[in-house]
Amino acid sequence: MLSPGQARVKRSFDLMLSIMLLPLLLFPFLIIYIVMSILLRRNAWFVQQRIGQNGRRFDLYKLRTLKGEDHPLGLEEASAGALGRRLRKLHLDEWPQLLNILKGEMSFVGPRPDLPGYADVLEGEDRIILAVKPGLAGPASLEFRKEASLLQQQEDPERYYREQIWPQKVQINKNYVKSYRFSVDLKLLFKTFFHVFK
Repeated sequence: MLSPGQARVKRSFDLMLSIMLLPLLLFPFLIIYIVMSILLRRNAWFVQQRIGQNGRRFDLYKLRTLKGEDHPLGLEEASAGALGRRLRKLHLDEWPQLLNILKGEMSFVGPRPDLPGYADVLEGEDRIILAVKPGLAGPASLEFRKEASLLQQQEDPERYYREQIWPQKVQINKNYVKSYRFSVDLKLLFKTFFHVFK
């Protein structure tokens, strides 16, 4: 578990890095936003409720990359055009979450924020995951970085996710929270950057 001192260091790092990155990424993001809005013929700014620290809901910001409204689990890539798939592969659609970090709703590293119906219904010791802020990058998302292609291979992606992937993610995130060290955050950030751009 994070001590008060570790929480302060983590928050200070989040603030400094997000303040440094936002001015650098603002112009390229605006260009991508305009292009995606034109291609999708709708506002590419996307807001979705997710579960945050202590089970509180918050509005997560993303760049819209998918066409239409109905995107069944495991079939999202089929709804994205070539540019949308590229943005998703590079996680550029996640850039707006720097605002969530700046607001204190997220951290650079932590369990990825889930849709309602997952983390918020955890019980017992599993709820330790909710003790920390969700992250832009996380140990479980790094482990399951090929989750989309894995789900595409399943006859029932939703069931496979709930019965196979989700329990493993819970365990990985529990281990992260229980043995938290700031050095692990830095290592996870480096690994995430490496896997995205390799």
